[in-house]
Amino acid sequence: MNSVFNAGATLLPDGSTLLLCRVEDRRGLSHFCAARSANGIDHWKIDEEPTLFPDPENYPEDLWGIEDPRITYVPELNKHAIAYTSYSRGGPGVSLALTKDFLEFQRLGLVMSPDDKDAALLPKRINGFWALVHRPMTPLGAHIWISYSPDLLHWGNHKLMLEARRGAWWDANRIGMSPPLLETSEGWLMIYHGVRRTPSSSIYRLGLALFDLENPEKCLARGDSWMFAPEAEYERHGDVQDVVFPCGYTIAKDGDTIRLYYGAADSSIAVAHGSVRRLLSWLAANSHSDSGYDRRQRQQSRPLSVS
Repeated sequence: MNSVFNAGATLLPDGSTLLLCRVEDRRGLSHFCAARSANGIDHWKIDEEPTLFPDPENYPEDLWGIEDPRITYVPELNKHAIAYTSYSRGGPGVSLALTKDFLEFQRLGLVMSPDDKDAALLPKRINGFWALVHRPMTPLGAHIWISYSPDLLHWGNHKLMLEARRGAWWDANRIGMSPPLLETSEGWLMIYHGVRRTPSSSIYRLGLALFDLENPEKCLARGDSWMFAPEAEYERHGDVQDVVFPCGYTIAKDGDTIRLYYGAADSSIAVAHGSVRRLLSWLAANSHSDSGYDRRQRQQSRPLSVS
């Protein structure tokens, strides 16, 4: 094993936390392994064998491994939907799998062809259709899109959701959704990563955007600045320096406390905690929008804290 990072996260029926971790071996190929904890912080019980392993014989898109799982619980199906990157000979694409218990999986295979990644399913249908947020690489650039499906297998009606900015912005040229969208009373809250290229490398930072609940391709607000960035030694130095990359979160019983699990420098998993209300307040104070979303006095305080 080389490193463990970029874990999807969910709460299980007994209240414990499950992380579906990306495990990269020394060849550079990845698989998934589940870890469970009663409190979501320590005393993790790790599956002794890989939880979900690449199967290139039946799914050729898995040829060079599977990466970066994002978990959405779907009440209508009474199952968890896992969107993940399958690394094929043609590049990274988006695959889907369903599970009730993280022991047995129904693999739906490749749903978005290369080059595409950073995907997660919404937990409910939008106007009768399933919705998938993802980040294709197109001639237009590396932007965030949303697509719709009647059956989770056939996807279309692709819409541009959030565009990478240009020039000197912190999120210029390449962005991607981080964990799955979070449904709030004010809209779908997106935590997304922006990649700032520097002469020596790149910096992955996190920002916020808010989308309409009934029409999620409509952006209500977008933060002007980043709100979380690599600062600690383990975030700045590792296999890939200056990276914070969350793929999952859990929400406490109070409906407000959030734990954000993120990959640090492609070498470890860390957790930050905060408040959904505070994230929304920060976005309102640090955003602009053509739709007139509330804008208060700007605040630069960090709305997430590292445990």
